[in-house]
Amino acid sequence: MAPDSLNSERLADREIDLPALRAWRLARLRDELTARDYAGALLYDPINVRYACDSRNMAVWCLHNAVRYVFVPAEGPLVLFDFHNCSHLSAGNEVIAEVRPAVAWHYFAAGERGAELAGRWAAEIADLVARHGAGNRRLAVDKCDFRGIAALRAEGIEVFDGQEVLERARRLKGPEEIACLRASVAVCARAMGAMREALVPGMSENALWSILNQVNAAEGGEWIETRLLAAGGRSNPWFHECGEGIIEAGDMVSFDSDMIGPYGYCADVSRAFLCGDGKASHEQRRLYRLAAEQIQFNMELLKPGLGYRELAERAWKLPASCAANRYSVVVHGVGLCDEYPAVVYLQDYDAAGYDGVFEAGMAVCVESYIGEEGGHEGVKLEQQVLITGNGAELLSTFPLEEALLGREI
Repeated sequence: MAPDSLNSERLADREIDLPALRAWRLARLRDELTARDYAGALLYDPINVRYACDSRNMAVWCLHNAVRYVFVPAEGPLVLFDFHNCSHLSAGNEVIAEVRPAVAWHYFAAGERGAELAGRWAAEIADLVARHGAGNRRLAVDKCDFRGIAALRAEGIEVFDGQEVLERARRLKGPEEIACLRASVAVCARAMGAMREALVPGMSENALWSILNQVNAAEGGEWIETRLLAAGGRSNPWFHECGEGIIEAGDMVSFDSDMIGPYGYCADVSRAFLCGDGKASHEQRRLYRLAAEQIQFNMELLKPGLGYRELAERAWKLPASCAANRYSVVVHGVGLCDEYPAVVYLQDYDAAGYDGVFEAGMAVCVESYIGEEGGHEGVKLEQQVLITGNGAELLSTFPLEEALLGREI
């Protein structure tokens, strides 16, 4: 492909109507607030802030430093409270009516003045609720420690679970969100192609993983949620993070992208590669084919109206030898990150499962990890799909490995 045509393809990935994206998401959020009779929402989680007003600022840092939040009334102007001298970052964003300096009262920022600053913070939030709530003092809050909750209650604010509101709003994707997901999985596919091409015996797991990060950053992506890449014997059981271990010829290399790409949308796709020019062993092909079979079988079950527990009951059955090493979920939602719902295996339902129904407009990831208990290697595969009126439409584009499927080309 010529450089000019490649650039055109990449630009085409990103033709997103940002005002339409923002309007859809804010309307979804406000519908959920209204349905629960909440005056508004106070959001700290950077992913929730991004959903509500499409404004970002040091997202990973703000995950553990409570220095940025947004007040979203069910009706009325949205107010963003941003970090020191950062109001210019939201210039031109039509959904943000006002930017104010945030009041930080966690210990790093406030030291021994935490209680005092939490009181000042709560008074400002309570004033906004009074102005725009029409007497309603019920506020959804996503993340807040005990001092903040106490300070809000002292101001007469009733506090409710804001994460439920956001997860329910985020579960259905609008047209521009779907375009964002497509852009992110396209970047992920390019990164996976670069990883596949670069994989040679003697490189470290970290070196291979770095390629995903580099391509994502170069293409306007934002961060990688995990470090899940493991080669050879480190691929079973799953959840080893990548390290300085050397990948050898004949190793199976499994990884999960967990990539927050362009526009903050997630490409959560897993693949397994064989390192080197040799042929895969019978056992490697067997594990890979089982994982591919599980993914395909469960994808074909997905459709609007299917219950979460019903999926768990009808899902592909793991071989008994692989059950102990099963993945945490069969299917999970995806959008700005891994999202609601999380559908667990049937044997885990009594401990962790919940009810619900798949709907058209949900984006989900279909998961597989196949590793024998006590076995040498494991295979991690995952496809990202959109649920439509006709079933599951594949969003992830990077192909499975024909040689590992036994279809030599």
